[in-house]
Amino acid sequence: MIKLGEMQELTVAKKADMGVWLKSDSDDTEKPEDRVLLPKKQVPAGTQIGDKINVFIYRDSDDRIIATVKRPKIVMGEIGILKVVQKSKIGAFLDWGLEKDLFLPFKEQLGDIRLNGKYMVGLYIDKSDRLCATMNLFKVLRTDSPYKVNDIVTGTVFSLKRGLGAMVAVDGKYLGLIHEGEILKPLRPGQSVQVRVSKVKEDGKLDLSLKDAPKLQIDKDGEKILKLLIKNKGFLPLNDESRPEEINRMLGMSKGSFKKAVGRLMKRKLVFMTDKGIKMLDEDAKEPPARRPGIQRRRKEGSHR
Repeated sequence: MIKLGEMQELTVAKKADMGVWLKSDSDDTEKPEDRVLLPKKQVPAGTQIGDKINVFIYRDSDDRIIATVKRPKIVMGEIGILKVVQKSKIGAFLDWGLEKDLFLPFKEQLGDIRLNGKYMVGLYIDKSDRLCATMNLFKVLRTDSPYKVNDIVTGTVFSLKRGLGAMVAVDGKYLGLIHEGEILKPLRPGQSVQVRVSKVKEDGKLDLSLKDAPKLQIDKDGEKILKLLIKNKGFLPLNDESRPEEINRMLGMSKGSFKKAVGRLMKRKLVFMTDKGIKMLDEDAKEPPARRPGIQRRRKEGSHR
């Protein structure tokens, strides 16, 4: 079956003055009208009947289905950033690497579209069986990824939703989400991120994390704390009473991650906690000095006065 909007390998069925006619080997009921033309200027030299050619299928300026050996900047199931080369009352036209520009209907636009501006779009087939672009990427991204939990993947942020998080196109094909609580630094649409798959949902959508797997992250966070301790002569003015904002400003991590990492370092007897902050444990010391419980109790009592 010849598929609009996709790269596919077709077989040369007939040669003509205008080019070669291609057919799909998978269609046993193929008829002459089901064949597609590859124009003469794109036919590889020495092509014979029965040869296979990898082509992209789209509609030309006369709305005829036609083949090209050129691969456009995006195909079905992918997204990409394309430039606006023309605007009209009904939509915009984008450069996607083929002779005929790609149409972005007005109803598929999000926000203000500017001439020469670049926007993230995907492909879909409209009711008239024509290829068009859309900025609503939720309806073009796939949910059948091959990934498993803890796989490291690369994606592109395409939308930020308050209270939810950052929507990500993984590999430019698959739909994923970085939850808002995972985002410690600002992200922007179009930004490339390396993330870990934290969960594969039943519907195939991916939950993503900017952090490594929990055990690995504690080690990396702990290493970050130790490096900063060494730089600050063995002391950091942070402890389990510090505000999350202070921890994030100084270490770039959440309070929960901070407490887990410090707990691991304390178990390894590398640091100890005081009422003023964290200190590195001297190599000669077998046990850290005990914290004075009275100070902690008085601080809590004082907060209610």
